[in-house]
Amino acid sequence: MKETSIDNSGSKSISSVMFSPVDEDTQQKRMDSMELSWMNVDVCQSCNDSKAIIFDAETNETVCSSCGIVLRDNVESSPESRARKYSQEDIESRSRTGMPTSLAFHDMGLSTFISNSNTDANGVPISSDQISKVKRMRHLNRISSSNRSHDRNLKNAFAILNSIKDKLSINDTLIEKSAYIYRKALDKRIIKGRSISALMVASIYAACREANVPRTLDEIAQTANTDVIFAAKCYRLLVRNLKLRLPAVDSNVYLTKIANRANVSQKSYRRAIQMLSIIKGNPVSYGKDPNALAVATLYAACLKEGEKVSQLQIATAGNTSIVTLRKRFQDVMNLFPT
Repeated sequence: MKETSIDNSGSKSISSVMFSPVDEDTQQKRMDSMELSWMNVDVCQSCNDSKAIIFDAETNETVCSSCGIVLRDNVESSPESRARKYSQEDIESRSRTGMPTSLAFHDMGLSTFISNSNTDANGVPISSDQISKVKRMRHLNRISSSNRSHDRNLKNAFAILNSIKDKLSINDTLIEKSAYIYRKALDKRIIKGRSISALMVASIYAACREANVPRTLDEIAQTANTDVIFAAKCYRLLVRNLKLRLPAVDSNVYLTKIANRANVSQKSYRRAIQMLSIIKGNPVSYGKDPNALAVATLYAACLKEGEKVSQLQIATAGNTSIVTLRKRFQDVMNLFPT
């Protein structure tokens, strides 16, 4: 006589399922289901229920919550699966990495932080006799980071750097390079008697020049609300004193940005690239502003392709004046007469 036991949930036990007499077709289907579930763990071989399969992170086992059978054991769990057991507060309390180091922090991210909670590392409340000592330690730790003029200078400079980063969407690589250049200028005392914001703008522009990022000095200075003439002087000081070897600015870098802003057709844009490649090999381009040269070349290409575009539209897209556009346009038309 077959024994069938019923658990509290009303489902049959494993013994009734595994030892009950079945025909060959049912047995074959069950074996196929077991093989599939062992490889992919998609269905249970006993109840054929795919929605009831769960993973127990404590025992590293995959089980069926409907019948209780263990489908896989000794499963190697990934850090992501182990993290599901804990809440966000548990994950943050168990983390040991801390904040990343960066040159864009005045202390490079290696400063000591004393929590405001009156508990020790084990979570035990601090006694009333030690609270006054802890408050004094917090105060000394807070003022020690701004005790030197060097640290105060870096704090002000990197505050400006983060502001420019958010407004111009500069990537982290350029931010690190800008902070590195500013730190070298500070060590050589180039900052003495000069504006922090102007020198910071010059450092960002030097980093953009080195990475061939199309950012003009006027654009960065306007974002930081700094005098562009004084920022240019600081930039020349950086190049001379730090011996920076920066590549020449390519006009093609500005051409793409100007064409996108002015909504120029692809046909005129390709024509401008061909014309600009010839202009760069001619002495007429020596000593000229690459941005202004790209604006004039794009305007000339639009005229040759018969595209109706105004000088104001191209000049505004290139962030230059109409007078500069007309002067460079005359140089371009001398090479490409109609």
